[in-house]
Amino acid sequence: MTHYTKFILYILLFSVLFSCGRDSASGEQDTDPTPNPPDTGQNDGVTTANVRTYMTDKNATDETVALFYNLYKNAGSKILLGHEDAFYSWYQDDSSESDVKKATGSDPAMIGLDFMFITDKNYEDNSSNWYWQQEKKITDAAKEAYSKGMAVTFCWHLREPFEEKEFYASNMTEEQKTKAFKSILPGGQNNDWYKKKLDKVASVLSNLKGSDGKLIPVIFRPFHEFDGSWFWWGASFCTPAEYQQVWQFTVNYLRDTKNVHNVLYAYSPDQSYANSASYLQRYPGDAYVDILGMDNYEDFKSQNASGVTKANGKLKMISDLGIEKKKIAALTETGYSSKNSTTRIATHFTSLVFPAITDQDIKIAYINFWSNSKNEYYVPTKATPYAEDFDAFTSKAKIVLQRNIGSSIYKLP
Repeated sequence: MTHYTKFILYILLFSVLFSCGRDSASGEQDTDPTPNPPDTGQNDGVTTANVRTYMTDKNATDETVALFYNLYKNAGSKILLGHEDAFYSWYQDDSSESDVKKATGSDPAMIGLDFMFITDKNYEDNSSNWYWQQEKKITDAAKEAYSKGMAVTFCWHLREPFEEKEFYASNMTEEQKTKAFKSILPGGQNNDWYKKKLDKVASVLSNLKGSDGKLIPVIFRPFHEFDGSWFWWGASFCTPAEYQQVWQFTVNYLRDTKNVHNVLYAYSPDQSYANSASYLQRYPGDAYVDILGMDNYEDFKSQNASGVTKANGKLKMISDLGIEKKKIAALTETGYSSKNSTTRIATHFTSLVFPAITDQDIKIAYINFWSNSKNEYYVPTKATPYAEDFDAFTSKAKIVLQRNIGSSIYKLP
């Protein structure tokens, strides 16, 4: 080999090495656009090896463990955008696709669902039964979401145990309001009734499987907005100790008696609390909660910066508690109805919602908007004046839709 040939080979080798290094430094390689951060990242202390230690269910399925870990680790940097009933409830009954997809070109990263109809007293295990049909619709939506890599969360508007007609206290008699929640306590008049409702929930969860044959992880948010008194489980109708006892019974029954191991449990008062002490007043304990949530509609009604400051301050408190307790923090339910008396400002999502969930470097994992219906929307579509602003909001780097959810949230990194 001549000296000239060697020189040419050295030049070519140097060029290849330099080119590879340059591409890596500039980020021009094909990589996951939303990678999971390493264990040494935010909220240091929770690792793939010890994550079960911080969960309600130490025997949770691997996919449920991965969901907890990824939501916890990515909180603040990747905020999943959710929409209640996304696949079967639409503004103006336009069933062509989810309303989020109509506005943004992508489905949401999370779907919100409800056990209400599934546990109704009129449910019959018969395909001609309307409530059976609702169960099929709801479980199919959960399976579709899972197949798309989305998260799934369930609330439960459970009807009162006497006539099983109402969940709003305003529609109940004084005697019913006084006795309803207390009656489902262990040893109470309606505890067996409550266990039968939990049996149905357990049956659905234990049979909720994806096309891969694996159980679908579910975030379960029972007895939500308990600090208000619009629901029969609200603060006026039970003591903190009674609320805690029913919550603990619920978790123990599903997890230990019914062997349900694909659930993360979300604690979610409304926005009325002023500090961590009031937020935790009915908290059932770290061993019974995976997600520290908040439902908040009220602070956005002012449609101005003062409401943003209030909402952000409350989320900051939850975020700090989440870091302290090694729990996921989230805005579990929110929205601004198109029927509200005050018209929302043109930049409602970008100038109000976004700073509320990101200012002060708060670490929340997701935000779930309430359901659209024929004559009302919380998430705008192309047919509304706010579609452009919503699209801009969802295009921000921290907001995650189904199209950019990245690596599977159901796998540990």
